[in-house]
Amino acid sequence: MTKRIVVIAEHFNGRLVPVTFELLACALEIQRFRQVPISVVILGDRVEDLAHEIAGASGLEVIAIQDPDLITYNGEIYKNILGEVLPELSPVCICIAHTGQGWDFAPGLAVRLGAACITGVERLFEEDGRICFTRAIFGGKLVADFRVASDPTIITVQPGSFKKASFEARTLGSVILRTVSYQSRQSRSLGIKRAKEESSAVTEADVVVSAGKGIGRKENLEIIERLAALFPKSAVAGSRSVCDSKWLDRNRQVGLTGASVNPRLYIAAGISGASQHIAGMRSSGFIVAINTDPNAAIFNVSDVCVVEDLTAFIPVFIEACEKSNA
Repeated sequence: MTKRIVVIAEHFNGRLVPVTFELLACALEIQRFRQVPISVVILGDRVEDLAHEIAGASGLEVIAIQDPDLITYNGEIYKNILGEVLPELSPVCICIAHTGQGWDFAPGLAVRLGAACITGVERLFEEDGRICFTRAIFGGKLVADFRVASDPTIITVQPGSFKKASFEARTLGSVILRTVSYQSRQSRSLGIKRAKEESSAVTEADVVVSAGKGIGRKENLEIIERLAALFPKSAVAGSRSVCDSKWLDRNRQVGLTGASVNPRLYIAAGISGASQHIAGMRSSGFIVAINTDPNAAIFNVSDVCVVEDLTAFIPVFIEACEKSNA
């Protein structure tokens, strides 16, 4: 049977999640080293239209698996279905998004398939004829390279690590529609609760000034707000720790479990640079980081690194800007 690379598409509320096309880009990178075809698998209650959307955009084979019990995501059902379907495809590598959904089912699926599982993959390369996968460790302070000994391999791909795939072929891909019925025995969905406020102010801003726990105390947010006020169409955001501490509303959180932003300028003040936060702002046009720790992980993705106490640096910077505009 022909081996292949498999991408598990992610969707929500009837729409494909953008990271699906980043997974396709990752699959194309893997295909450079493993000359095998790429197939996409999408699961859900009614996913035929989404399958045709992927097939039309990519020209790839898409396997749409419909289950009436998948009106909302259920990890148990995902593992049951994929545990039976994937061996039929003889995958060498299975690409899954490093999101809350991907975290939920990827490790258990790896156990069922007897596969290696590498999470949070940010890039890949070849060494000694085998693919190596790179991911951040120790809160982003270090990176580690992993090489698996045998197939298959499951990887979860960090959002923002691969640019959205563009396909030269404009021929429509094929769609294979399958209907199954797996009832969840150990878990059930209780529904989805939406945040009361939207994060549009953060996601639509040209400049985002983001505060981390390194600002020291809630009162220092006033400095962050003054800095943001220097720029038109700006917004103040925060890391998960800041929002968990209720210094900022949850709708202002940037990161894997918050908003994903791509402003022209992103200023990270007092943010250490955990991989979950970087996933939400990596695609920003220009990144400036301010931190007292010269080894902070945020500096690894920054264009300008300022090693200084932000409570000393930002007021001086604001004063200089105000004088130059006077």
